[in-house]
Amino acid sequence: MTDEFAWRRIAIPAFGPTLLSAGAMGAVMPVAALRADELGADLGTAAFVVALTGVGQLLGVLPAGSLVARIGERATLVRAGMIDVVALVVAGWAPSLWLMALALLASGFASSAFFLARQGFMIDVLPGERLARGMSLLGGSMRTGLLLGPALGALAIGPMGLQGAYAVAAVLAAASLVTVVASPDLTGEHERARAAEPHSAVLRVVRRHVRLLLTQGIAVLVISALRAARLVVLPLWAIHIGLDGVDSSQIFVVAGIAELFLVYPGGWAMDRLGRVWVVTGLLVIVSGSFLVLPLADTKGALLAVALVMAIGNGLGAGIVMTLGADAAPRQDRAQFLGAWRLMGEAGNASGSLGLSAVTALVSLPAAAVSLGVVGLAGLGWARVFVSRADRERVGGPADGPGRWTDKA
Repeated sequence: MTDEFAWRRIAIPAFGPTLLSAGAMGAVMPVAALRADELGADLGTAAFVVALTGVGQLLGVLPAGSLVARIGERATLVRAGMIDVVALVVAGWAPSLWLMALALLASGFASSAFFLARQGFMIDVLPGERLARGMSLLGGSMRTGLLLGPALGALAIGPMGLQGAYAVAAVLAAASLVTVVASPDLTGEHERARAAEPHSAVLRVVRRHVRLLLTQGIAVLVISALRAARLVVLPLWAIHIGLDGVDSSQIFVVAGIAELFLVYPGGWAMDRLGRVWVVTGLLVIVSGSFLVLPLADTKGALLAVALVMAIGNGLGAGIVMTLGADAAPRQDRAQFLGAWRLMGEAGNASGSLGLSAVTALVSLPAAAVSLGVVGLAGLGWARVFVSRADRERVGGPADGPGRWTDKA
């Protein structure tokens, strides 16, 4: 089988549902607070309601791992897709704030299950020597969806109001579900083999792999924290230097598009040179960008910093999923991946919360510099443990991705 044919064979079932599901998420993100305001929420309550999607993702990762282990990846994707469609419709047309809040929480739960199952699917269909490229393209499809979703949602807001964005989101989520159901079952043999094996409880799997989660997992936490903080600090800095919403949006869009061009080269580098080189590049570039952000006092300077951040983030588009796939054991893989994703979600939460805390206590420039220092400190830690994982991967049995370190 040629490389071209292999990618063509998995392209739609692997990347199509992810792009559509991320597009649904992206369509809702810019308008969720406005919808909460329509239902009578004050600013603080609206912020809390919007955050419930992330809370659902955080709370859902371990149950999602258990669900995938019990019913398989394809069945999980179908159930998660159905829940997400219903949740988005309810959130858009809920007559009360509490019902909207519950719907966003459910959507977050569904997203956790969906993306965890998608990662397991990729591990099964990709050969080991192309694992990182596949995971990077998966990350790139998420980013593409998050760019397209708001654009499509904005087009629908004119004729339909805020519900237009939710209608777009529901349609995209339904299209993702249809794509999953209509795509050929490429992983059925793997799932049947795993179904015949005994399964461990999630917490038992976490205890078994706690050392790995507290070594490589800390590196994942730092990477995820910088990424989450980046999404918060750029619009805040735009306000800090007197830019308006249009300027901020333009910077985000340009940086987001630039990021996509680095997705495949980053995956290639991970496959050919080793994961540690991409981890190093990501942390050096993104951390350095935080350190120089206080010097950006014009739109052009902020755009330059945002583009540099995008280069680092794009290079590492699939690094968290790739490291998790490398480390995942044969048995109880889904439960392990749930715990691995929990480290990433904890990083997402700590990055945005840490930025907010330092900004409130000191200043926004101090928060940016603090994040840069944390990233560079995490670089030393990450290089030690990711280098070790690279050596184990290269020296392990070449029987496919996610199977290098059963001893982990």
